[in-house]
Amino acid sequence: MSTDTAESVTAYAPSRDTLGAVLARADRPKRPSALSASLTFGWRAVLKIKHVPEQLFDVTAFPIIMTLMFTYLFGGALAGSTGEYLQFFLPGIMVTSVVMITMYTGVGLNTDIEKGVFDRFRTLPVWRPAALVGMIFGDVLRYILAATTIMVVGLILGFRPEGGFPGVVGGIALLVVFSFAFSWIWTMFGLFLRSEKSVMGVSMLVLFPLTFLSNVFVEPSTMPGWLQAFVEVNPVTHLVSAIRSIMAGRPDMAEMTWTLVASAVLVLVFGSLTMRLYNRK
Repeated sequence: MSTDTAESVTAYAPSRDTLGAVLARADRPKRPSALSASLTFGWRAVLKIKHVPEQLFDVTAFPIIMTLMFTYLFGGALAGSTGEYLQFFLPGIMVTSVVMITMYTGVGLNTDIEKGVFDRFRTLPVWRPAALVGMIFGDVLRYILAATTIMVVGLILGFRPEGGFPGVVGGIALLVVFSFAFSWIWTMFGLFLRSEKSVMGVSMLVLFPLTFLSNVFVEPSTMPGWLQAFVEVNPVTHLVSAIRSIMAGRPDMAEMTWTLVASAVLVLVFGSLTMRLYNRK
């Protein structure tokens, strides 16, 4: 004869005092706002510059080299003197330098994705686009540093903006707005291209025609008719014209409006495409 012995299992029920000792007594923190989350990720981008200061090479040494090289290379041949050419050229080279470094937004994003950092960001209970928007916020500091560096070098070389300090600030502000919008193109490329080298390669294919086939270095009237047609619809051309007019103390409202509308369209189109890719990736 066999005897079955059933073991009784008693469920442990912790008391209220026990739970209170291990759980936080304070109220649950509120979910951060979209702006707060974006600024936090922007601060992360700034800290990356702090820990790797070599990243500032492209916003300091590169603009200085560009300004000196093209001023003394083309100044005498195109305007008869470097001083006269600098008055025409400096706003354009400032636009060229800042617009070209926007590609590093896509490069940095692609690097973070390859390291798996953005997989962690996607799990956080924050506004979904905050990581991307904050990254571009951090890059805005780079744009301001590059533009300021070029302006200081230009003033040392003899550039004298008739619009004075307000004209300089207004021109840099418009450039930063456009660069912020333009950066969304590279965030899109940074999401779907496989490597940072691919992002840089595609960026150069887009940036070189936009910056060199414009009114940065010479007046478009000296170009062939078919090239003038491209220059007239080039957004960099309108941006340079707007900044020149602001720094000269005679703001061209048509060019400024064109630039602001183009910036809004860039954010709307490429920002939407970027977020769609980000949510599906």
